[in-house]
Amino acid sequence: MKSNQYKIYQTMNKPENNFCVILAGGKGRRLWPSSRETYPKQFVDFFGVGRTQLQQTYDRMIKVVPKDNIYLSTVVDYLPLVKEQLPEVPDDHILAEPLWRNTAASVAWATFRIFLRHEGSNIIVAPSDHAVQNEEAFLRNMQEGLEFVSNNYKLLTFGVKPTRPEPGYGYVQMGEELEKDVYAVQSFTEKPEREFARMFMESGEFLWNTGIFLSCTHCMLKNFDHIVPPILRRFEATGDKSIEKENEFIRENFSLYPNITIDFAILEKIEKIEQVCVMKADFGWADLGTWHSMYESLQKTEEDNVVIDSDVMLENCRSNIIRLPKGRLGVINGLKGFIVAEKDNVLLICPRQDSSALIRKYINEVRIKRGKEFL
Repeated sequence: MKSNQYKIYQTMNKPENNFCVILAGGKGRRLWPSSRETYPKQFVDFFGVGRTQLQQTYDRMIKVVPKDNIYLSTVVDYLPLVKEQLPEVPDDHILAEPLWRNTAASVAWATFRIFLRHEGSNIIVAPSDHAVQNEEAFLRNMQEGLEFVSNNYKLLTFGVKPTRPEPGYGYVQMGEELEKDVYAVQSFTEKPEREFARMFMESGEFLWNTGIFLSCTHCMLKNFDHIVPPILRRFEATGDKSIEKENEFIRENFSLYPNITIDFAILEKIEKIEQVCVMKADFGWADLGTWHSMYESLQKTEEDNVVIDSDVMLENCRSNIIRLPKGRLGVINGLKGFIVAEKDNVLLICPRQDSSALIRKYINEVRIKRGKEFL
């Protein structure tokens, strides 16, 4: 887009112009059995702090944008949980998808809803299952990001310096430095093999992709022209801005969206999306999406065990991650490098290292042999 055309959509970094969409529709399968399909991880108080991961994300984001500018993206099955945990969010700020289509479709719809009613706006897309260790740095980085997208017609993601060769994360390769700590994105690599992850970390050219995206809403929608089918254009052409009609249109047409993540969609189309940048952040980030990444991110005992809100007696145990239900005592001897997780009718004990593939295998086998009761 030419600079004189861009000025039509250029926004000021004022609170009323800044919006946030919290993504809360994931099934949380990688943290099975503590995360279940009927009650996934974002709705769980995983660490016994009195607030779920969704609620903690909301608490964090209302410090960045006005409370009235927070939107939630989920699926219709989880709508009662969203309303129960965040009753202060109005119904027209909750986008309940009729079926699961992953985050590319979620972000497309949420951006459209905000743009249709607040054309000159910026948007932050924030997952609901991430940990932030330094809240002050997080607020500073968010404001810096909003300032950048207010003055540049770009799609911005945040990256953090890798501290280990983690195969469960996405990696962003930094290209040309555009301004202090902001780089053109040269490439994305989603969940590489461990040896590639080690090469990326040692090269100094790659950052972990946090999955937090910022842009002005017009730029975001423009980029979606290359990512997903322009389904909502048909609704926009009707000139109807009512929430009821928009929801009805989504119920009838949402299945037309591809089932892909926004990260993968951008990766796949990176050559066509020239406006993608990454800002190097320092807020102490962790994606708590897998048992292994959770183990790597959380505080450990002297024996390198991670015990999450559980009552345990451990002897000769090292490098384990353990989460048991309340009222349950775990007595464990001689275990090294394992996951021990129990929830309702399932107890999981399996090696921790690269456990994601194992858990996918177990979930598929349980679904076939035992049915949804155990998922």
